[in-house]
Amino acid sequence: MKKLQRILAIFGVVLLLALYASTMIFALSGSENSIGWFKASIAATIIVPVLLYAYMMIYRYLKNRNK
Repeated sequence: MKKLQRILAIFGVVLLLALYASTMIFALSGSENSIGWFKASIAATIIVPVLLYAYMMIYRYLKNRNK
């Protein structure tokens, strides 16, 4: 189980770094759609950590409930 948690944590970090990089790229690009992509990237940057935190809390609750 520890290996799964480690893999998910690494995946979360990589995903957040990709979101930060894409936010910067969309902010600096001059495309017509860049504003929409920038807003989506900002929203994902906020939502992904919240969902990861919620997943961890639910996992802890269910793990302790089975004991």
